Amino acid sequence: MKKNKAIATLIIIALLIAGLGYVCACGVGENKTGAAENIKLGLDLAGGVSITYQVVGDEKPSTDDMNDTIYKLQKRVEQYSTEAQVYQEGADRINIEIPGVSDANEILEELGKPGSLYFMDVNGNTVIDGTQVKSATAATQNSQSTGSKEYVVELVLDESGTEAFSAATAAAVPNHDPIYIYYDNAIVSAPSVQSQIDSGSCVITGMESFEAAEQLASTIRIGGLKLELEELRSNVVGAQLGSQAISTSLKAAIAGFIIVAVFMIAVYWLPGLASVIALCAYVVLALLLLVGFNITLTLPGIAGIILSIGMAVDANVIIFARIREEIAAGKTVQSAMKNGYEKALSAIIDGNVTTLLAAVVLMVKGSGTVKGFAQTLFLGIVLSMFTALFVTKQIMSAFYAVGLKDEKFYGAAKDVKPMNFLSKKAAFFGISVILIVAGFVCMGMNSKSTGAPLNYSLEFLGGTSSNVTFNEDMSIDDLETKVVPLIAEITGDQNIQQSKVAGTNEVIFKTRTLTVEEREKFNQMMSDSFGVAENQIQTETISSTISDEMKSDSVVAVVIAVILMLIYIWFRFKDLRFGASAVLCLCHDVLVVLAFYAAAKVSVGNTFIACMLTIVGYSINATIVVFDRVRENLRGTRADELADVVNKSVTQTLSRSIFTSLTTFIMVAAIYVLGVTSIKEFALPLMVGIICGTYSSVCVAGALWYVFKKNIATKAK
Repeated sequence: MKKNKAIATLIIIALLIAGLGYVCACGVGENKTGAAENIKLGLDLAGGVSITYQVVGDEKPSTDDMNDTIYKLQKRVEQYSTEAQVYQEGADRINIEIPGVSDANEILEELGKPGSLYFMDVNGNTVIDGTQVKSATAATQNSQSTGSKEYVVELVLDESGTEAFSAATAAAVPNHDPIYIYYDNAIVSAPSVQSQIDSGSCVITGMESFEAAEQLASTIRIGGLKLELEELRSNVVGAQLGSQAISTSLKAAIAGFIIVAVFMIAVYWLPGLASVIALCAYVVLALLLLVGFNITLTLPGIAGIILSIGMAVDANVIIFARIREEIAAGKTVQSAMKNGYEKALSAIIDGNVTTLLAAVVLMVKGSGTVKGFAQTLFLGIVLSMFTALFVTKQIMSAFYAVGLKDEKFYGAAKDVKPMNFLSKKAAFFGISVILIVAGFVCMGMNSKSTGAPLNYSLEFLGGTSSNVTFNEDMSIDDLETKVVPLIAEITGDQNIQQSKVAGTNEVIFKTRTLTVEEREKFNQMMSDSFGVAENQIQTETISSTISDEMKSDSVVAVVIAVILMLIYIWFRFKDLRFGASAVLCLCHDVLVVLAFYAAAKVSVGNTFIACMLTIVGYSINATIVVFDRVRENLRGTRADELADVVNKSVTQTLSRSIFTSLTTFIMVAAIYVLGVTSIKEFALPLMVGIICGTYSSVCVAGALWYVFKKNIATKAK
C-alpha cells in the first residue's frame, strides 16, 4: 500500500466510523432511520402489550390441551418479537406479553380471535379441522394463466390432514367444487378445487391484496388451537425495569470499553490501537444491524452485546500473537503481518464457525429468549470476524505504509520455555472431577432441603401474579426502591418482576408462588405502607413462562449444535479425538458453572439459558485455538514427541488464553459492579464460566486429547 493510499484509507475509516456513529446517535431524516433509539426493546426495558385469554366452556381444560395451546400461541406471537412470552394464569387463562408494541387493539386484530376452524366439502362433511394445519402463510407467486403476480395463502397439513384432504379434493375435482373454510361458524373462504392435492401442501389463490392474504392466513393459524379462547382483558404495560437499569448498563459498557481499549494499547502497542479503532467500528455496526434486522433487545441482550465487545478482541489477540512470533523469528514487520494473518486464519475460522453452527441451530430450533440470544450471538460473531480480518488488517497496513515500520511498534514474542502441563494432568483431572461431583452433591442437598436441585425462578416454576392498584402513580424506580424490598422481605427471594399498566395506577408484581399466609402478609404490607385497600389487590397463580416444550426445544437445539460441532471439528482436524476432547471440555465447563449455580444458589431464570449458551460458545472457541496449534505442531513429529507437542502448543497459546479471558472478564465485571440485580445474576455465573473456560482450554483440553491419542489407536478419517 502506498503512502497516499494509506492516508486516504485511514481518513475514510475514520469518517465512516464517525458517520455511522452519528447515524446511531441521531438517525437520518424525520423518522431518525438507523438511530439506536429505534432498536426494538423487550418488556423489561420498554414495556408492551399484555393480553389475557380465557378458555370458552364450563369444563376445566386438560393440562395437555393447555400446554399445546400455549406452545402454539408462543410460536405465533414470535412473529412480533422473539422475546414474547405466553404462560398460563390460573386453571383456564392464558397470558400473552408482547414487547415493543403499544396498541393492544392492533395486536388483537392481527393475532385474531382464537376460535373453531374447520374445512367442509359441498355435502357438509368436515374434511379437516384447524389442528391439522401445520402452517399458513401469506405469499406471492406468478399466476399460471396470466403470468402476473398474484397473492396467495400457502397451507401445509400434517399427515392425517394430508390423507383426508387428498380424498376430499379428489372427489371435488370433476365439478371444481369448493372447499369451505369455516371460522366461528362463518365462511371465511371458499376456494375451488382445481386438482387433487395429495402432497400435504397447497395454495389458496384469488386474494385481492397481500393484506387480505395475511388476514386469512392469520385466521387459519389462530383457528388451529385445540381450545377456543375469548379475550378477557388487554393492557399496555410499562417497562419492568427503571431508567436506572439502562443507565447503569450503558455506564458498564463505556467503562468496560475504555478499560479494554487501554489494555489492548498497553499490551500490543500499535496493533492494539488498530484493534481499538476496529472495535469502535464493531460497536456502531452492531447497533445499526440491531435496528436493521429488527432484533428485540432485552437487558440480558444488552449484557450479551457488552460481553461480545470483550470477545471481539479475541481474533485480534490471536493475530497479534502470531505477528510477534514471526518478528521474533527474524521476519520483517511486513512479512510478519502477512504470515501472522495467514497462520491465525484457521484458528479464527474454526473457532467462530463452530459457534456460528450453534447460533444457527438455536435460531431455527430455539424458542423465545433462546432465539433472541442466538440472533445476537450470530450478529456478534460475524461482525467480530469482519472487523478483525478486514478492518484491523487495513488499519495496520495503512499504519505501516505511512512510515510506522519499526518493529518496536509491534513487539516481538519472547522465547518462553514450554511448560510441562501434562505432568500435572492427573491433578487437573482430579480438580475437575471434584468440582463437578461437588456440584451434584450441592444439588442433592438442595433437593432435600427445598425440593429442587437449583434455585429455579418463576420463569421456570411459575408463581403468583399480584395486581395492585395504588392510590398514586408510582414510577418504576420508586417501585424498585420502595416496594420491591418490602415484597422481598415477605418472599425471602429477590427475584421479583414488576410492570405498570399504562394510563392507570395499577402495577403487576410477579413473585414465586406465595402461600396463603404470605398473601395475607402481602396484603397487610400494601395496606400499612401504601394505604392500598384489600379489594384493590387481585392475585392469580401463573405458570412458568418457559414451557416444557420450550425447554425441550432448547435441549434438542443444544444437542444438535453439539453434534454439528463434533462433526465439523472431526472434518477439519481429521481426527475424531479432537472433537471428542472439545465436546468433553464444553460439558466440563457447563457442569462446573452448574455446580456454582447450585452452591451459590443463584437464581435460575431466563438469563440462565443465555448464560449457559454463552459459556458453550466461549468454551469451544478457546479449546479450538489450542487444538489449532497442536495440529500445526504435529506436522513431522514422532509418536514419542506427542507430550512435547501438547506442552509447546499450550504454552504458545497461553498469552492468548489469558489476555482474551481478561478482556472478556473486564467487560462482565463492569456489568456486575454497575448492574442491577437481574444483571448481576447473569454476570456472576458468566465470570465463573470465563475462568472455567480458560482453565479447561489450558489445563484439560490438551491433556484429554493426549490421553485419547495414546490410548485410542484407531484414527478417525
